[in-house]
Amino acid sequence: MKDTFLDNTNLFDLLFQAASEGIIVVNSSQIVVVANSAAELMFGYEEGELINQHLDVLIPKKYHHSHQDHFNKFLDKSEKRQMGHGRDLHGVKKDGSLFPVEAGLNPFKMDGEQYVMSLVIDISVRKETQRQIKELNSELEEKIEIRTQELSESVDELKNLNLDLEEEINRRKEAEKKIKDALQKEKELNELKTKFLSLVSHEFKTPLSGILTSATLAEKYTKEEQQEKRERHLVTIRNKVHYLNNILNDFLSIERLDSGRGQYKFSNFGLKRLINEVVYNANITLKDGQEIVYPKDIEDVELYMDEKILELILSNLLGNAIKYSPENTVIKFRVNIEEELLVFDIEDEGRGIPKKDQKHIFERYFRAENALLDQGTGIGLNIAKTHLKNLGGSIQFVSEENKGTTFTIRVPMNKS
Repeated sequence: MKDTFLDNTNLFDLLFQAASEGIIVVNSSQIVVVANSAAELMFGYEEGELINQHLDVLIPKKYHHSHQDHFNKFLDKSEKRQMGHGRDLHGVKKDGSLFPVEAGLNPFKMDGEQYVMSLVIDISVRKETQRQIKELNSELEEKIEIRTQELSESVDELKNLNLDLEEEINRRKEAEKKIKDALQKEKELNELKTKFLSLVSHEFKTPLSGILTSATLAEKYTKEEQQEKRERHLVTIRNKVHYLNNILNDFLSIERLDSGRGQYKFSNFGLKRLINEVVYNANITLKDGQEIVYPKDIEDVELYMDEKILELILSNLLGNAIKYSPENTVIKFRVNIEEELLVFDIEDEGRGIPKKDQKHIFERYFRAENALLDQGTGIGLNIAKTHLKNLGGSIQFVSEENKGTTFTIRVPMNKS
């Protein structure tokens, strides 16, 4: 049935004018032959005003010189091009203002003539939206950057605070450790004082009692034939006095070292004189059958040292060798020179030092397990090691229980 409402021409015109996109048709000379109302409204023209106008009126002037060449090439290829294909396009309104557009081109022929139909869309709103989005993104990135910087600064500040806190914690720990160390030292000092008083009481009381007894007994032997008995008691008195003198020397050395008054008096002296003095004093305390073997060909050896301190150290070591060795044994007292060092070895055949006690042997007031019943203060070796360290020397030993001990000390021959 034939539609009586609209014929084909009226239907085309209705669709043409109702399209929301702008539609513009130009001939091969780029003259506008048809424009719908959407295109006229978009470009700001009155109805029919665009007809017979050159297409250049809708294109920015800066593209006029090249547009003809593009148009001709487009006609030669006769291909459709989607809107905005690879290009950022702008249209020009009647008032000369520019606005962004997308255009789709469609060439066709009619009655032997070439035409191009352009579908044009005003994308101003889209571009503005994109601009706003871009601006918002830029602002967001800037805010993110600022926030990141603030966070970074906050993190750095926290790190610094943590470092300060850690430093404060370390300071408090250090202070706590110092307090604990001080309390421990005070505790140890009190223990040492108690031990010292007990030691002094015992070590002085025993020899003083022996001296008193020998002196009392010696008074009873008044006859000439009793001289041998008197001599025996006099020897006992002499030995006890010598022992007490050594203890007092040890205590005085400790007092000097602890009070910081351990000043040394250096002088030049002969080694032979020192050895003879040490051996002479040691001979007084020898047990029956004991013998000290020592060098005698040392007349030319001299050294620069505190003579009294070195004599004290050697006398202590030689006295220990005598005390802890049985009767009828040999004590070897050797002297050697190693470059600028003078080396003394004192070797005995005594009871030795138990292995488990050897690491403590230089500790003050320490007594080895197998020497607890012997007279002694346990401070001689501690004093010797401290003095030698102050004088730039050293002390070592090797020992085997029930076989003997060898102490070795090294001292510089000249003050460094």
